[in-house]
Amino acid sequence: MIADDVIKAVRDLPSLPAVVVELLATMEQEDIDTHVLAGKITLDQALTAKTLRLANSSFYGMPSKVTTIPQAISVLGFHSIRTLVTACSVTASFTPGAGDAFDFPGFWRHAIGSAVCARVLAPHYRINPDTAFTAGLLHDLGTLVLATRFRDDYLRVSAYRREHDCLTETAQLAVFGIGHAAVGAALAAHWKFPPPIQAAVAEHHSAGERLTRHTPVTLPAVVYLANILAHALDLSGQQDDQAPPLPLAAWQALALSDAACDSVFADTEKLFHDMCQMLTP
Repeated sequence: MIADDVIKAVRDLPSLPAVVVELLATMEQEDIDTHVLAGKITLDQALTAKTLRLANSSFYGMPSKVTTIPQAISVLGFHSIRTLVTACSVTASFTPGAGDAFDFPGFWRHAIGSAVCARVLAPHYRINPDTAFTAGLLHDLGTLVLATRFRDDYLRVSAYRREHDCLTETAQLAVFGIGHAAVGAALAAHWKFPPPIQAAVAEHHSAGERLTRHTPVTLPAVVYLANILAHALDLSGQQDDQAPPLPLAAWQALALSDAACDSVFADTEKLFHDMCQMLTP
């Protein structure tokens, strides 16, 4: 197995629904015609059904039943609907095969935990919470590509991790010659994610290396921290989960007070369980 085979597999993946690509593109637009986009969401029956189910969930606590996409946008806001639609489409793009050994539930619990944590962290750094949530949810997509498109080879990743007691990225590099961050970046480009989200996916293990007290905290840095905290909080529920190291210099550059940390941990754990009920496939 060589890295070129993996990148070719990424390019062979089907595209996301056109409406999702349009919704992702609006993350960098100021003038958005929500009526047009609502009409396009409505044309996709499966997407409409799941979005309305989410809008009517206890997480949002609507006083009356939401029955249409325009109504959902008016009561929840366009940004929330965009996040939900994107999340639904991405989670539906990868499904387990018969007898699959890969831990899909654990994977999605970590992805959702990272997304929620990124959303909670974002206001501390003046970053859009919805963009942070989406980037956090998508940061490990490369692992899904490797695990679903190269099932037999991925068994060797699990074996390598057990034998060497190392991080998943290290095992993937040993087996495939490429790690999930690079694979995820290729998929984010293939699916035409906005550049900030592409960067967050590509750099979610390396963004901390460039953090200093004199540079602003970017979206990749927020996802980098959210990923570490989600592992540290054991949100995946996986017995062999390991938190990547957080260098002291990076932690100091992120400059979260003890009170802010306590708030981030509490809010993440509170929102995590509700989001899991809505988004876990």
